[in-house]
Amino acid sequence: MSIQLAESSIWDRVEMTMPNDASVSVIVVCYYAGPSLKTCLTTLELDDQVNEVIVVCNGDRAFSVDLLRDYCNEHKKFRLVEGQGNVGFAQGANLGARFATGDRFLFLNPDAILRRGSIAALEMAAENLSEPWIVGGRVFNSDGSEQRGARRRLPGPVSSLATFMNLSAVHRFVEGVNHHRRPVPSGPVPTPVVSGAMMYMSRTGFEKLGGFDGQYFLHVEDIDICRRAKEHEGGEVVFTPLAGAMHYSGTSKSSKFKVEWEKAKGFGIYFRKFSASPVTRSLATLSVPIIAGLLFARIAFRALTGSNHTGAGHA
Repeated sequence: MSIQLAESSIWDRVEMTMPNDASVSVIVVCYYAGPSLKTCLTTLELDDQVNEVIVVCNGDRAFSVDLLRDYCNEHKKFRLVEGQGNVGFAQGANLGARFATGDRFLFLNPDAILRRGSIAALEMAAENLSEPWIVGGRVFNSDGSEQRGARRRLPGPVSSLATFMNLSAVHRFVEGVNHHRRPVPSGPVPTPVVSGAMMYMSRTGFEKLGGFDGQYFLHVEDIDICRRAKEHEGGEVVFTPLAGAMHYSGTSKSSKFKVEWEKAKGFGIYFRKFSASPVTRSLATLSVPIIAGLLFARIAFRALTGSNHTGAGHA
């Protein structure tokens, strides 16, 4: 059983160096990411545990793309991949991996600010794990609270609906998928799902898995790859509290309703893909508009209440 430590005790342990000479490629997929992208990239430029940064631009204003080109040209650590159009996160991440030269891949959201020392913590958590392994860390809101999505159990239709409804009366009977309100473990622990907002794996493991499933346009691809790593390939998925990133969340200029619709479609793909029978696959298809309706209602509720904690863009 994990022992909860005070926050100060955890972060005191984060000032660590890489345990080996593995080279690390950070892959950032962006689409109209906004000003937080520059903060993300500047932090990576100053991080001596990052060997290279592959920026996959799925689309932006011409002026913003020009600035991004200039930035990547000025800093030798960076490489810009563009011209493919908006192919979504999964295909964009796979494209970035093809250009990466590192032994390790860290997939990081463009509005996430990586805490110094986190890559070493991720690498240490991966020691002695079976391939294909995946390691994730803590993802925080700007006020320091932990976002949803960084540590989760595998979702089912009922638990997902309970999570989207976010009603205490429902959670009395059905547990949601997120574990962010559970005590923080003292070190790395096995976890069914970690967040694609900060996901670390080896090149070997990524290639063994065939990368992210390109059927997913935005959302749920991280759940899918974690499930495949453990259940299909005999690998391991681990969460470490010693790695972390602050995630602004919601900075992209994409329509919130389009984002939630893609999330609903993603869950439909996921439930169909892992369903055991034709009946459950049919039910998975029928669940998409129900999930979308709940997600749209959540947008409206947040607009009315002024809530901005969107949970790292995940359920």
